[in-house]
Amino acid sequence: MDPWGLTTPILVFFVSFLVFLSLWKKDYKGRNLPPGPVPLPIIGNILQIDHKNFFMSLNKLYEKYGPVYTIYLGSQPVVVLHGYKALKEALIDQGDIFGGRGKVPVFENTFKGNGIVFSHGEKWKQIRQFSLMTLRKFGMGKRSIEERIQEEAQFLIKELKKTNSQPFNPHVILQYAPFNVISSILFHQRFNYDNEDFLSMMHILNENAILLNSPMIQLYNYFPWLFHYFMSHHKKFFSNTEATKKIFLDQVKKHQDTLDLNNPQNLVDCYFHKMQQEQKNPDSVFDMENLAAIGVDLFGAGTTTTSTTLAFSLFLILKHPEVQDKIHEEIDQVIGPHRIPSIKDKLEMPYTDAVLHEIQRYINIAPISMPHEVTHDTQFRQYFIPKGTMVFPFLSSVLFDPIEFPNPYQFDPGHFLHQDGRFKNSDYFMPFSIGKRACLGEGLAKMELFLLLVTILQNFTIKSVIDPKEIIIKPMSTRGVSCPPKYQLCFFPR
Repeated sequence: MDPWGLTTPILVFFVSFLVFLSLWKKDYKGRNLPPGPVPLPIIGNILQIDHKNFFMSLNKLYEKYGPVYTIYLGSQPVVVLHGYKALKEALIDQGDIFGGRGKVPVFENTFKGNGIVFSHGEKWKQIRQFSLMTLRKFGMGKRSIEERIQEEAQFLIKELKKTNSQPFNPHVILQYAPFNVISSILFHQRFNYDNEDFLSMMHILNENAILLNSPMIQLYNYFPWLFHYFMSHHKKFFSNTEATKKIFLDQVKKHQDTLDLNNPQNLVDCYFHKMQQEQKNPDSVFDMENLAAIGVDLFGAGTTTTSTTLAFSLFLILKHPEVQDKIHEEIDQVIGPHRIPSIKDKLEMPYTDAVLHEIQRYINIAPISMPHEVTHDTQFRQYFIPKGTMVFPFLSSVLFDPIEFPNPYQFDPGHFLHQDGRFKNSDYFMPFSIGKRACLGEGLAKMELFLLLVTILQNFTIKSVIDPKEIIIKPMSTRGVSCPPKYQLCFFPR
């Protein structure tokens, strides 16, 4: 006798569970994906990975399973590519097949497949082609953008002089110049540093960077069906992004008052010109929603990564004062105290160039490239990878390759210098990723980093408020964009 009537429900539960487990095992074993740790049903391998030290967790899996292996984040299989050969083979040699964008729930639900970074298929190809052509016209490698960076660098110097050599955290101020460089490409205008919209965007960008690195967002990405209604972090990210779009579109609306489609002066002008050309095409991807997503992409990626790299640069220079001395010496020899630095100076400043490369290698700003996705069923080495499988190109494994970079966990500009002092390039230098999904703004970012850092050190000697020996710097191991530690320094005019 079963007075509580529990026997039948319990039996149904256990039978259902056994059926589910049997089907799951059959599905898991039936895949010929690369090897990896055995996942648990539903949650995958998330309990087997140290998410606070994602970098080292993936390195340990490489030691056990080799350069191509599979992990399960929730129920989703992810193929991880480790090392230069695997990344080159996939992203360059099979670039079309591995050129899809992995679908990350927080970004899918925010951008809905729009913009440069998170679009897919034919839409992505058209947006990327337009963006590349326009950035080349108004941005990368052009004298005009160099002049804008030089101008913005002088505004930054004025702002730093206001600190009167008192200790402060420079991270927020370092965002101002990269933000205005992007604004000049989009609108051909800059914001004053006390502008309300400017400060609102700065606040949102900072908050979203913190949210993306939070454990709650990672849980949402693993189990969006479960956490959509129970957590607020992703909702805050969504509302922040919508607020950014609104500010951007308000600026677009103001800009339309002076729009001359016959004489485009910036990316927004070119976009409206493209919209006019395609107004009779019912399948055109060039609409206002895509323009808003492009603006958010450029402001977000173009500001956050460049300013974060600059913040890390100053922090590393504090830790290694001998590096600052050598850069000062090179600046004095090549540029002098008064001439505005130019990008052509980089050819005569191999040590400074090497320092910038080593900073980007060492800080590991994006340990994993934005997720890729295979666009067709494919055979990769001895494994079958079905269409739609997410792929993680593990950039850290290349940037910390112990053969290419001896003592990779030590900060050493010599990694990029020949014995005679000439700059030494490396195919393993890929903080911007490689292949068809590599960062569109790589050329622009490199120009900004050189001109801004050199201009700062031309005008200032930076000093730590503590003994440099007490400064502790470790390469970051987050899955998102690394955030610099909070620190204070003083800018003493030279």
